[in-house]
Amino acid sequence: MKLLSKYRIPKTEGEKKKLNKERLLLILSGIIIGISFPPFPFPITLFLFVGFIPYLYVLENRKTFAEINRATYLMTFVLTVVTVYWVGSWQSEADPFLMMGGAALLFALPAVMLIPSTIYYLSTKVFKKKYCFWLFPLFWVTAEYLLTLTDLKFPWVVMGNGLVKFNTLIQAADIIGVFGLSLVVLYTNFFGYKAYVAYREGNSNYKKFAFVIALFFVVFLTYGIVKISTFKISERTVKVGIIQPDINPWKKWELGTVQDFIDNYTELSQTAIKQGAKIIIWPETALPVYVMSGKYDAELDSIYKFLEENNISLLTGMPHIKFYYDSTNIPDDAKFNKTSNYHYATYNSVLLLEPDSRDYQFYGKMQLVPLGEHVPFSNQFEFLANVFKWGVGLGGWNVGQDTTVFTTHINNSGTEEEVNIGGIVCYESIFPLYVTNFVDRGADFITVVTNDSWYGNSSGPYQHKEFAALRAIENRRTVVRCANGGVSCIINALGETITETEMFTRNVLVGDVPLQTECTFYTKNPAIITTVVSAMSLWIVGLNILLFIKLKLKTESDNKDG
Repeated sequence: MKLLSKYRIPKTEGEKKKLNKERLLLILSGIIIGISFPPFPFPITLFLFVGFIPYLYVLENRKTFAEINRATYLMTFVLTVVTVYWVGSWQSEADPFLMMGGAALLFALPAVMLIPSTIYYLSTKVFKKKYCFWLFPLFWVTAEYLLTLTDLKFPWVVMGNGLVKFNTLIQAADIIGVFGLSLVVLYTNFFGYKAYVAYREGNSNYKKFAFVIALFFVVFLTYGIVKISTFKISERTVKVGIIQPDINPWKKWELGTVQDFIDNYTELSQTAIKQGAKIIIWPETALPVYVMSGKYDAELDSIYKFLEENNISLLTGMPHIKFYYDSTNIPDDAKFNKTSNYHYATYNSVLLLEPDSRDYQFYGKMQLVPLGEHVPFSNQFEFLANVFKWGVGLGGWNVGQDTTVFTTHINNSGTEEEVNIGGIVCYESIFPLYVTNFVDRGADFITVVTNDSWYGNSSGPYQHKEFAALRAIENRRTVVRCANGGVSCIINALGETITETEMFTRNVLVGDVPLQTECTFYTKNPAIITTVVSAMSLWIVGLNILLFIKLKLKTESDNKDG
């Protein structure tokens, strides 16, 4: 360190004060944006429209690559801590690997968000800086989209998610989706910053910038008011029973027999049936075993007996295993049992069981939680799967092979009716483009089976529940959440929560779920915003690569001439 300090240029007192002021502004920006996210109530959401202004002030006044990225890292680190501090669980029962993964995320996520500031810096190499600044919101949303890709995906701190409590404004999500809402947030901040600078300089242009901000709000609020007042909730409904057993997830693998679990669920389900439920939903990994593996026939028989006696369909989260005894159709990530000489794959899945058949419908979760359910890049580097392994046995799920829309038939007032259900698992509900696949394939409503109890009574479960409202609006589908310990709820196609449970309560919710069939513009065209912003960012990167090649060739040519 002493050796490095010899080469540092000492800062003047004025430079130190300026740097400290900028650091305070960056921390302030991170805090303001962070508290704009749930579970903070609606009025605080409005801070999101000004939260970036201190950061933009610092960003515009920094010049070098290192200065720009240091500013971005500090701001996004504070933002990450405020919004997703809970991801390591930090409870006395929490698994050490979950804690380590959560701690790593707090440092890794800000590193990913260096992408927009890096692209911004690169853009200044090919365009005038004052023009590049106008493109920064596009670069930021590019990074948000990249967080939905690769094995390290974690699209939680997306700016559009922070608007979820502003129900009237977010109705435009059925056209532009959550990433479009992010652009609205960022450009509102951008014009707010420009208005502030112009006002301080005595420039009347601040009125133009303020007008643009006002126009944003008028357009989006008008659209929201019209949509809320004119949208027709379908009168075709199905009564659904949501079972919230409130089982401690850390002790789930230790407590009671499998039949004890089943008896607990069926007792609660009977309450829902008495209230007229036609479809029963159990939460994520409802049983701690592979009940379809052939080793639990008696327990499986008791489930089917319950369904037959009550003429009821069951949609349930469930661990699932598939065996492959020959070399055909084996998934690339299948595991191999050397003792018995067969391949197998295990899935965090959703199953649909019906009373009139032992054939079941299956969906394997495709968007797995990094380090929680899947070790990133373990398919490429197998040793990683052995290094990182949860004590509760969740670290080795295989990735599902395809989206599934479940189809069941119910008797509605004497008429048999087909109901199509998009059944997704927990974390998948924060992937906007992914959820559209289920609706595009004909889902009448969306179910989310989840177990947010891993994270205690922190911000996490409440954020997860609120973000589901955006999926409802984007696709104009009712979202039914069934959580082990809460929050279970029914969210209608306008993003309004119709009914919900409290956290950590043993409860049953029964409600009528509208069956919508029309597809929104966003459902049909979910990738427009992400394609445009990504193309712009790639263009900037491409221009820099061409510039680098040009300079290198010129240098080589000059050397030869010399």
